[in-house]
Amino acid sequence: MGITSPLHELHEEMGATFTEFAGFTMPVQFSSIKDEHLSVRKQVGIFDVSHMSNIWISGKDAAALLTKTTIEDASRFGLGKSQYTALTREDGTIIDDTIFMHIDDRYMIIPNAGMSNPVTDWLKKQIDHFSLDATVENVSRDYAIIAVQGPYSQQVLQETTDIDLSKVGFFACSPAKVADKECIVSHTGYTGELGFELQVTPLENGVSIFKEIMKAGKNKGIKPIGLGARDTLRLEKCFLLAGNEFEGGRTPLEANLSWAMNWDHDFIGKDALLKQKEEGDYQRLTCLQCTGKGIPRQGMLVEQDGTTIGVVSSGSMSPCLNTGIAMAYLDHDVVSIGDLVNIKIRNKFAEAEVVKPPFVKKDWSET
Repeated sequence: MGITSPLHELHEEMGATFTEFAGFTMPVQFSSIKDEHLSVRKQVGIFDVSHMSNIWISGKDAAALLTKTTIEDASRFGLGKSQYTALTREDGTIIDDTIFMHIDDRYMIIPNAGMSNPVTDWLKKQIDHFSLDATVENVSRDYAIIAVQGPYSQQVLQETTDIDLSKVGFFACSPAKVADKECIVSHTGYTGELGFELQVTPLENGVSIFKEIMKAGKNKGIKPIGLGARDTLRLEKCFLLAGNEFEGGRTPLEANLSWAMNWDHDFIGKDALLKQKEEGDYQRLTCLQCTGKGIPRQGMLVEQDGTTIGVVSSGSMSPCLNTGIAMAYLDHDVVSIGDLVNIKIRNKFAEAEVVKPPFVKKDWSET
């Protein structure tokens, strides 16, 4: 068995089915992936995402360290602000994507599962390289992380907290009490729905907070959600999964993260990325929606007119659209929105259309 969440026993009591993911044993589902997925889209769901990582960065040069090592200038974000970004190597490839939160006089970053040690080691190396006055502390195993997501998430969470959530703007963060326990609340998430995430320490407080939120959400149909629905929810919104979209050494440009790049500061990998941007002949992450039967999966080849033009990085059946969807890295300038390609599924081909992201729009409703 891998590393278990602080909420593992509670999940067992709730009848979870477990899976191994990045060295962790986590709930993959409680009822069914489709049921949980649609509950988040229509109502509200609660997730245990304690497999994610927590790293504190402090010291006079904390912001400078983040600015040097990521594609964002951390000095632009004042107290109570968060930002999505990515750490890059000298060649411009992505080490990991993350969110950083500016809390008091320090920053917390949330690397992906299994990335706490590599990211910590990388940051410490850069402290020495740039002679910065900063400290990096990996506290991943000291925190439980709980996400509340869905149209009713704010109403439900508001019943358990002492802060006015309507004043916590998108990507804002704040210390708060939830179920009378201290934590950090951020208006962030991985589902594309209204939602909040809680960083909870000490660990034992995670169980009581989870239970209180479940109790508060009973009248709104709240359900516990596993990693299965978390994956389909993020894919419908074209959110990246590090182990899929960054596999093999992808850059922010290839992964369509240009919107998150701040070119007005010096950062590791900038020169390589400027060169790649100028040359422009790199593969791009592209959204594909099947026109008929077939469920794409990671690693499947994509062809056009008998020629291989790319590979699927993430694929699944969309519970909202009831069709196969995929993100794939395709060669430069071979397709446009509306074009048809073929995804090789086993020994057959499934036709798919190139579509504009996201797959599921904000105004989606089940018909």
